[in-house]
Amino acid sequence: QLQLVESGGGLVQSGGSLRLSCAASGLALSSDTVGWFRQTPGKEREFVAALSWRGGFTDYADSVKGRFSISRDNAKNTVYLQINSLKPEDSAVYVCAATYATWGRQVISWDYWGQGTQVTVSS
Repeated sequence: QLQLVESGGGLVQSGGSLRLSCAASGLALSSDTVGWFRQTPGKEREFVAALSWRGGFTDYADSVKGRFSISRDNAKNTVYLQINSLKPEDSAVYVCAATYATWGRQVISWDYWGQGTQVTVSS
């Protein structure tokens, strides 16, 4: 069974950057669509970014477009999210996800989830 483990979160100042990682085990990510979501207390889990290797496309939420970048290394079975020009409103638990089926921006579209890594952006 596919397992996803995130890392790379931390405390940064506004305007700073982090590189989040999501290491997969159990199954290969090569044919998956992979993505990142973020969760804050009192809010629904929010779509951030997705990457379809087979389809050759990426998709980003408007709130992060131009600042965040998703990538994957199939040899390492790892997904990355580079998050730049961070704002306090970017603070959240960032969670990676994967699906072998048709994907969408809604949480219900995804089959596998990690536990998340905390990103806190100070003012």
